Amino acid sequence: MTLSVQFLTMLSMVGSGCFIGVSLDTYSRFLMRSKRAKWIVFINDVFFWLFQGLLLFYVLLQVNEGEFRVYILLALLCGYAAYQSLLKKMYLAVLEWMIRFAVGLYRTALRIGDFMLVKPVTGLTKLLIAIVTGLVIFLWKLVKWLCRLIFGTLKVLMAPVIWILKGLLKLVPARIRKFFHNYFKKAAGFCLKILNMCGNLWILRKKKK
Repeated sequence: MTLSVQFLTMLSMVGSGCFIGVSLDTYSRFLMRSKRAKWIVFINDVFFWLFQGLLLFYVLLQVNEGEFRVYILLALLCGYAAYQSLLKKMYLAVLEWMIRFAVGLYRTALRIGDFMLVKPVTGLTKLLIAIVTGLVIFLWKLVKWLCRLIFGTLKVLMAPVIWILKGLLKLVPARIRKFFHNYFKKAAGFCLKILNMCGNLWILRKKKK
């Protein structure tokens, strides 16, 4: 391994140590360990450190073809320590600002979307419902009024006919009127019996099922 390769390896490991510190703080900030179940934290930790290990190996593979030396570990620790002592507070402040900015931007987008999309659509829907409801009520009242008008007109027009029929009915002999009365009464009773039989058969069929 040449000196230039060793120098690049040292710089890469120092940078990787800083990156691990940044990643660890970011990961801890978003994970919120106190609010998560222990098994979820454990699984996330395993994947996090597995990713860090693979990334570190990839960096080594690109810089010195994956050769590992003791000073590489020392450089990694130096980079992590440098981040903890010099950059951590500044990075956490920047991270919090970025989070607040993203949350504010998200809320602003929601408000704009609510103002420009949700409220107009909701208002238009309510207006259409009100128009349709009013139209249905108006048509129903109009139909009722027309029915009353037609019924009243027919009642007035048919009044003379009814009077004439009543007068003619009085001219019919009492025996004939009694005959037709009894006939229609028997027919009505027969129809009721048939309906009762059909109803009983339907009930029995339902019980058998």
